[in-house]
Amino acid sequence: MRYVLSVVLVAVAAIGVAVAVAQERGDDPSPRAASAQALPAPDAALPRRPGPLAAALTATIRRLRDAVRGWDTAGEVPAEVTLLALHHQRMLRLIAKRRALGDATLRGLPRDVRGEARDAVLAQRHLAQIPRSPSRLPRVRVAKAAPAAELRRHYGVAQRRFGVHWSILASVNFIESAFGRVRSASEAGARGPMQFLPSTWRAYGMGGDIDDPRHAILAAANLLRSAGATRDLDGALYAYNHSTSYVRAVRRFAARMRTDERTFRTFYAWQVYIRTPAGVRRVTGPGRG
Repeated sequence: MRYVLSVVLVAVAAIGVAVAVAQERGDDPSPRAASAQALPAPDAALPRRPGPLAAALTATIRRLRDAVRGWDTAGEVPAEVTLLALHHQRMLRLIAKRRALGDATLRGLPRDVRGEARDAVLAQRHLAQIPRSPSRLPRVRVAKAAPAAELRRHYGVAQRRFGVHWSILASVNFIESAFGRVRSASEAGARGPMQFLPSTWRAYGMGGDIDDPRHAILAAANLLRSAGATRDLDGALYAYNHSTSYVRAVRRFAARMRTDERTFRTFYAWQVYIRTPAGVRRVTGPGRG
């Protein structure tokens, strides 16, 4: 249908992480060296060996799960969730990019966190395999996303109306525009939270506003059902974006959100990274610049 946006969607839980980083650096790793209330800084150092990195990621995932459980998703993302999710995201980005380190780290994770980390890492690796032209980097404009609770309602309405599971719609929304944070058009001219070409929008948008989250989510469900999602979901996703890597990424993120809906909140709290001529940089969240 068109190319995916050039947005790289690809955050130390107190004692556990501080101990891991101390071990990595050869410092005193005693728990007394870390405060139980400490939150990771936006640019906190990440361990670069599998054992300490696995320990840091495990501690962060467990603490983040508790934090998102207490978050009223009708409102803003709490500061605790923002910082933990950014640290979580940064570690998973490192694991996705550095395969030897990443694969060894994944093998060292305990069972209660391994599946979540593996799905997120594999999804990011799939996205990285989608060909993009380095000479066609669109100017990226970002803004606030609609509240997570509002988006979750829209996914549910679309699922009931068109038979496409809410987690698939959330995954597409996540990959295409970071849940609507990316407001600029793609290099192919696709627009809105679900990245429709204007011509495709005319066919499936049902007279709505291409930039409105509710209208865009319903239109995406309409397109996927029309493409046969209830019989062949992979084929329908391929019709949405002609890339098998895209299909696999959508499926991985969606499977994780379906397994544990708290992961939807975690992904929503992630930040936006973009490609620039000078390299990849983060354009949302704390500590930029």
